Amino acid sequence: MVKRPDGMNAFEFAVLSGLRATQLYRGCTPRVTPSEKVAVTAQHEVAEGQIVACVPGTTSNSVE
Repeated sequence: MVKRPDGMNAFEFAVLSGLRATQLYRGCTPRVTPSEKVAVTAQHEVAEGQIVACVPGTTSNSVE
């Protein structure tokens, strides 16, 4: 079982992990050591902070 990061609710963790799992399934390169299952790899990426949510309207990491 993968422990979700502090400050992230279960719903956000599940949605973000699911979206990342879809990307991995389509061929994106994993940012952590891959597991046998794509979903577990995605959960590890989110738990380690390698994947973060992009909230519309924020200015961090935006190119102007």
